[in-house]
Amino acid sequence: MSGGAYAYEGAELELFAAAHRWKAYLESQVRPFLGSAVLEVGAGLGATTRALCRERHRRWVCLEPDPHLAREIVARRGEGGVPPWCEVVVGTVQTSPFDAFDSVIYIDVLEHIAADQEELELAARRVARGGHLVVLSPAHPWLFSPFDRAIGHHRRYTAASLRAIGPARSQLVLLRYLDSVGAAAGLLNRVLLRQQLPTVRQIALWDRVTIPVSRRIDAVTGYRFGRTLLAVWKVCHST
Repeated sequence: MSGGAYAYEGAELELFAAAHRWKAYLESQVRPFLGSAVLEVGAGLGATTRALCRERHRRWVCLEPDPHLAREIVARRGEGGVPPWCEVVVGTVQTSPFDAFDSVIYIDVLEHIAADQEELELAARRVARGGHLVVLSPAHPWLFSPFDRAIGHHRRYTAASLRAIGPARSQLVLLRYLDSVGAAAGLLNRVLLRQQLPTVRQIALWDRVTIPVSRRIDAVTGYRFGRTLLAVWKVCHST
């Protein structure tokens, strides 16, 4: 684990770490694109790592710019948490030299980065030819709420705006909305509750009740509406 000076300003990571049904839904969507060598940008507390990383992976690097969060990932390795063989590196795609990976993933991370298009161009250079760049980010600018502002979001995306920042010499192979029912809950918070952070009880209810319903509705409606956007690009070059 190397050094760094960035400090993450959000406070929601622990809240969402227990959203196991949501993480299982995410895994079902991204599993075909991961490959055996994965670079996870903005690994946070390792909740996504725990959900997605399996022994079948030859290499998994948790890249986290906040050294405090990176130390938390290290502390949680093993004993049913983050797999002990995962690498933890403090830094960003700009500062950390890596060989090419089968995939580079941004799970609820890109919206925190001001220069998002530049970030994806740099990330694509870390992907081996034929590998994938995977982005999951919050959808719909009209859902932008005090919660988004409190945890450092610069934006929420539409399908068009996320498609538009795809890296050069790459092919968009998947673009879909997830969690249709959750979008309605987000609108309620945007209009009525205006919470900066959801409660533990609200997160548990969303994960236990909303996500199973959304999984069924999303599939039936062709993933045309939801709280979250998933985009996957196949990278056609390695430099």
